[in-house]
Amino acid sequence: MSTTKKTTIGGQALIEGILMNGPLRTSMAVRKGDGTIYIEEVKQSEKMTFFEKMPFVRGCIKFWKMLVTGTDALMKSADISEEGTPEEEKANEKKSALDEYMEKHSNLMVTLSAILGIAISVGLFIFLPRLLVEIAAKFMGDELSDATWMSVILNLVEGILRIMFFLIYLGLSSKVEGIDRVWRYHGAEHKTIACYEAGEDLTIENIKKCSRFHPRCGTAFMFIVLAISIIIYTLIGMVIGEQIAIVNILMRIILIPFICGISYEILRFVGRHDENPVCKLLSKPGMWLQNFTTKEPDDAIIEVAIAAMQAVIPENAEDDVW
Repeated sequence: MSTTKKTTIGGQALIEGILMNGPLRTSMAVRKGDGTIYIEEVKQSEKMTFFEKMPFVRGCIKFWKMLVTGTDALMKSADISEEGTPEEEKANEKKSALDEYMEKHSNLMVTLSAILGIAISVGLFIFLPRLLVEIAAKFMGDELSDATWMSVILNLVEGILRIMFFLIYLGLSSKVEGIDRVWRYHGAEHKTIACYEAGEDLTIENIKKCSRFHPRCGTAFMFIVLAISIIIYTLIGMVIGEQIAIVNILMRIILIPFICGISYEILRFVGRHDENPVCKLLSKPGMWLQNFTTKEPDDAIIEVAIAAMQAVIPENAEDDVW
């Protein structure tokens, strides 16, 4: 199907469900254990702050808000998907003190979960590659390791390691039990958005014809972050050198919001001009990575995607133009 519009509507796969984020509403649809589809509007702040509109700053704010909202929806979907099953009834009969505490302080638990997720990502994709490079630099003489050309090489190696770890992470996560279903919901989200952008009716038959690969996906955003980090960290290494290990690590953490901000603006630009040959080339790595994070959905999964999508489509067709 050819694209007739580019929408700002985006989503996230959940446990047996999908979270859709529209310009005016955010909604989650989850297939319950009894086979019915549960739909809930996720409350969001109606007012957009000045910083949420500021280029190179808005990306960080949007990323954090979606991380918190997505984590909350993911935790809810796990419970909702069990409703109506014998296992869910047994679980309700035997709630632990920890379960009750988590229910009473759900906002705190969601925030802590989001922070923990960021900390693990920073440790795995930022700290670990840098640590390995620092260890390698120790075996070189001070004169060699602090040379500008060697700094460039070490930072390029660090970037390659970061991308390798990301690919290994995606590959291993695909082996986790149950993740196959999540990838199918992710594929359904992409296909449903593509169908909507093509101006077709949101039916199972029409959605099946669409591609599960989408240029404006979060997976593409992650690849842009990794690519931009190589450039930024290499430039920083050329300035401060490679011998101050703690400074290098701290600079990498401090610059994460800056890198996310740049990456978001690049994603917006590439998404707006995806017919341009250069932009199309830039989107290819992110599209390829979706081989790991999406799979073809069945009819029942597409039904859930349709329910989530229909709940966030704005009345004014111009409100969600990319």
